[in-house]
Amino acid sequence: MRKHRRNLFFLLYSFIGISLFVRCGQGGTGGNTAGNAQKDTSTARTTIHFSQGLRIDYYDHYKLVRILNRQGQRTDTLSYLLVRQGFPAPADHPGVPVITVPVKSMAVLSSMHIGLAEFAGVADLIVGIGNAQYLNSTQVIAATKTGKIIEIGLDGNLNEEKIISMHPGALLTMSNPDASFGKYKTLGDAGVPVMPVADWLESTPLGRAEWVKLLAALTDREEYVDKKFDSVVRIYNELAQKGRQAKTKPRVIVGLPFKGTWFVPAGESYMAQFLRDAGADYKWSDTKGKGGLGLNFEAVAPEALVADYWLNIGYVDSKKDVIALDTRYASFHSVQTGALYNYNKRAIPGGGNDYWESGPVNPQLVLADLIRILHPDLLPGDTLVYYKQLP
Repeated sequence: MRKHRRNLFFLLYSFIGISLFVRCGQGGTGGNTAGNAQKDTSTARTTIHFSQGLRIDYYDHYKLVRILNRQGQRTDTLSYLLVRQGFPAPADHPGVPVITVPVKSMAVLSSMHIGLAEFAGVADLIVGIGNAQYLNSTQVIAATKTGKIIEIGLDGNLNEEKIISMHPGALLTMSNPDASFGKYKTLGDAGVPVMPVADWLESTPLGRAEWVKLLAALTDREEYVDKKFDSVVRIYNELAQKGRQAKTKPRVIVGLPFKGTWFVPAGESYMAQFLRDAGADYKWSDTKGKGGLGLNFEAVAPEALVADYWLNIGYVDSKKDVIALDTRYASFHSVQTGALYNYNKRAIPGGGNDYWESGPVNPQLVLADLIRILHPDLLPGDTLVYYKQLP
């Protein structure tokens, strides 16, 4: 139980996001802020189609990256100048952090960032990770064992001296873009660019996966990443059409209570979109919010008692484990029928789970799993990738 609580705390800590570094470069609501600079016609470009929080514009010898947070009544924007090596930074963006591209190295705090890097083919550039315990990538695990990649700590306990000494081309964190960035001032003053990857604020799985284009921009891999991402989009949309047109809509519940609060996906979250695209009947599908709705057990229980499926149940491996957490779960219809499916098929001893690593950038595989679970007649004959049915 102690291991379960530690791992679950880490996942919630990563999902909720962590306060970030020195705020730099506020813009408006996404308009062109690059003055009279000429568009770059000499390099490959990428276009953002699905993400609501990421923008990339191309100009002569540099790229302007904007990370947006459209919550509340305003849009907060962080800006970064990705300047081609050997060229000066533009003069019309005073105070905006400058990153020389292509970056030669990077440090990351989340296993999800490793999934992005592997998708972009640049995992070999990683020199620092937050915590080696939660890795799944065989390439990155091997590099940590040889010392090529070192642990740098998680937010709240970062080893700043170690980070500064390795001087990565960028440090990727998970955070809300409108957070207070004062805690990262030392790193910023030392010339270490800190960038938030706010994929968890996206309202669609494809929008979340599209953050891989940030890695493409940092490493000049736009053409390579675009071809792979276009394939993901095509397959995802084909699957979503099947799921949304399913004749039946099984009722589902998601998640597990934590310290008395049951966080279910809000209706504007990417997980709620997964469920819609998979052809599920999800009670909280029309609610507001992009994160989780914190409900008490009594609010979820009436739906849980009759739901056909229970998904994403945390670090449990059997129906016996589920009931051991709370004997009231034995009354749930899904428990009685054995319709319990968890996202830990590719989990490894120690805490690493590929669902959180490669899953975000492979939403087509996650959606295929959900459709196979809820509508096995639509995708017969295939095995699950990230999910497994609990015995």
